[in-house]
Amino acid sequence: MRRTITGFHQDVEGDWVAELDCLHGQHVRHRPPIWPRPWTLTEAGRGGRIGTVLDCPLCDRAELPQGLTLVRTAGPFDEVTLPAGLRRPHRVAAATWGRLHVRAGSARLRIDTDPPLDVRLGAGDRQPIPPEVAHRLELGEGAVVEVELLVRADPGSDR
Repeated sequence: MRRTITGFHQDVEGDWVAELDCLHGQHVRHRPPIWPRPWTLTEAGRGGRIGTVLDCPLCDRAELPQGLTLVRTAGPFDEVTLPAGLRRPHRVAAATWGRLHVRAGSARLRIDTDPPLDVRLGAGDRQPIPPEVAHRLELGEGAVVEVELLVRADPGSDR
């Protein structure tokens, strides 16, 4: 999944990490011939890459970034109370991760990652949902679900 670079920081070993708009970080080392990225060596080079895109395999696997804080929970919802907006394809806002929590019964969540994820969840299961990625929710018989919304409260917490 293509994600926009919003900044950079150095890890504990001094390697540069691109901060992505999905809240993941990705190392951007200059180690030719495998990683020819001379732009990482200067502040001007890194600054020139802000706003460009990188592939984020962590988003494609719907892996929740570290350092997120729960800011809101929507629900619980069942087959009767599930809002119409959650029944059709929809997206979580930018810089916000969703996490579907199945409290009872079962649900199916299809996420338009690359490749697409098609996850069946049972009572007690949770599934992260990347920001700005279309997804669809189907409730099984007796399902009760909540949607947790998570953001980065401390920008330095994933560094």
